[in-house]
Amino acid sequence: MTRRAKSFSSTRDHRTVRLGLLAGGLIFLLLLPLAAQEILTLDKALEFAFRNSPSIKEAAYRLQTSGENLKAQQAGLKSQFSLTLNPLNLSDTKTFSELTSSYNTQNVTRTAASFSIRQPIKWTDGTLTVTDSFNWQESSSSFVGGNKAGAYNNSLFLKFSQPLFTYNRTRMQIEELELSLENSRLNYALQKLSIERQVTQQFLNLYYSREGVKIAQDESKNADEQLKIIESKVQAGIAAQGELYQADLTRLSSQAALENKQIQYENALDSFKILIGMYLDQEIEIVTDIRKQLVDVDLQKALAHGLASRMELRQRDISIQTALNDLIQAGAQNEFKAQVDLTLGLTGVNKAFQNIYDSANVDQVVAITLNIPVFDWGQKKHVLAATQAQVDTQKLSLEEQRKQIQLDIRQAYRSLLNQKRQIEIAEKNTKNAQLTYDINLERYKSGDLSSKDMQFYQQQLSTQKLNEVSALINYKLALLDIKIRSLWDFDKNVSIVEKM
Repeated sequence: MTRRAKSFSSTRDHRTVRLGLLAGGLIFLLLLPLAAQEILTLDKALEFAFRNSPSIKEAAYRLQTSGENLKAQQAGLKSQFSLTLNPLNLSDTKTFSELTSSYNTQNVTRTAASFSIRQPIKWTDGTLTVTDSFNWQESSSSFVGGNKAGAYNNSLFLKFSQPLFTYNRTRMQIEELELSLENSRLNYALQKLSIERQVTQQFLNLYYSREGVKIAQDESKNADEQLKIIESKVQAGIAAQGELYQADLTRLSSQAALENKQIQYENALDSFKILIGMYLDQEIEIVTDIRKQLVDVDLQKALAHGLASRMELRQRDISIQTALNDLIQAGAQNEFKAQVDLTLGLTGVNKAFQNIYDSANVDQVVAITLNIPVFDWGQKKHVLAATQAQVDTQKLSLEEQRKQIQLDIRQAYRSLLNQKRQIEIAEKNTKNAQLTYDINLERYKSGDLSSKDMQFYQQQLSTQKLNEVSALINYKLALLDIKIRSLWDFDKNVSIVEKM
């Protein structure tokens, strides 16, 4: 009996341990998703989007491309070194000589090397080249009885080439790449502003959807309580059976509305994750302060700062400069231009390598080339006219852009003032709807109000609560809108240009 008791006690202890471990494992698994959930504020969401959003990554890649192109072009302005080697060249040819009416067999062995330094000159679009060519050649011919003869040859030349009466192509290429890089930087900054607008809008809309779920939960809870009240009244015989059916219908409708809002919230949550570049299986909980915080905005300051800082205006300036460069290039079509080449060299030939410059020859070359167009049937004239029209178009676009910026800022300012008024109205409506609901709830409890009428007051209260949340969100979005359009943060009273 004692052994059985001990055995039973031991078995029971083992079962208790196993059950404890199992319970602990279940608790750990239940708490694991909660531990992995990430609390996400608007600032964290923006920071995450700036790092991972596909659109901002694409803009960053374009910016990198423009920067590397400019660096490559600038590297091309430095001295370029090149070495060409021809270690061995053997030839054995047989040719017919008309002079002697016989065939000549020639054997040639040659070794050559060439080293050059080429230096482009940015300021004049000229080129300075230093070239040293060295070769050794040995040959024999049947004309001279097959005797072999060899010699060393070295040529050192300094050549300067300078185009005249035309535009500086090297400097223009650099300028175009610099403008392209600046434009890419502006596009990147504009993309960040666009991401900030999109993320903020969806973040606040997500908050609105979540608040809708909370309000729907309160509405469903109230419907459950109202059903219990009417059930007690029907059981006491002081309410009709139809009131119970109406209360149950209200409860079921509230549950259906709650489930619909929960689905809408989950869908909005997935869309938000895609926008900021987050994995869909990542659990997040958004946190934000949506309390009423009004900000004073100076319209004249917004207009002045917007016109002075908006990146779209600088992009229009870049477009005008690019069009002017196109005009210069169009003017160079069929142009009168010249090329001057100056060459100074030293050439030495000798059978002995150490005596290669004993009887060196100084070579001097001056070459002038002129390109004189005669008649092009008006081609250049029409190209210039078309390009000038593009310049005028870009200038007109600049003026229209300035007008549009002023219009956008003025409209954003009016919208902000309107949203302030909408908040006041929404707060008053919510307060009145709450008081109305509380009064009619007492009437419902005392039997002076039907379930259908009570449902109306409940829906009215829910609607006004959502309207107040919507008004606060719209005010924040209106404040963000004027911030983006003026590039001035009136909440912090600082310019946002330096941050980009």
